[in-house]
Amino acid sequence: MRVRKAERADAVALAELAAITFPLACPPHTTEAAMAAFIAAHLSPASFAAYLADPARTLFLAEEDGRLVGYTMLVTGEPADADVAASIGIRPAVELSKCYVHPDAHGAGIAAALMDASLDHARTAGAAGVWLGVNQLNARAQRFYGKHGFDRVGVKRFLVGDRYEDDYVYERAL
Repeated sequence: MRVRKAERADAVALAELAAITFPLACPPHTTEAAMAAFIAAHLSPASFAAYLADPARTLFLAEEDGRLVGYTMLVTGEPADADVAASIGIRPAVELSKCYVHPDAHGAGIAAALMDASLDHARTAGAAGVWLGVNQLNARAQRFYGKHGFDRVGVKRFLVGDRYEDDYVYERAL
């Protein structure tokens, strides 16, 4: 397995993986239609092409035997969400916007390797901290973030389809 920065040519593969992994992070009550709408609006090949072209974003991916098995996305800049801005106390901060691993690769250390690369990049870029949002019902992700030094510092809302979900805001110092 290797971790590397994603490139523009990776947009389609990232979108394909995102379509598989995003539903795994959604609470059980999220409808198929809501997940499909979110994927179409935010996780399409065109969306990933735009993310990869955005100088405020850095994506890392993990490959195993030539297959994409996980990815992260970092976003620099002050949080646009007022609840997040009021919750985090470490600045300058980078958002860990996405951290996903294919379900067939869970438990293989891929998420940890992606996290290490993402935190190293944020540190090198001059961030003092990293923050993220995680659904309040996603206990697995919350345990993972806790093991990697993140603490819960607030709450925010996250729109999936036409329904707002409740997220925790986590942050950690670098």
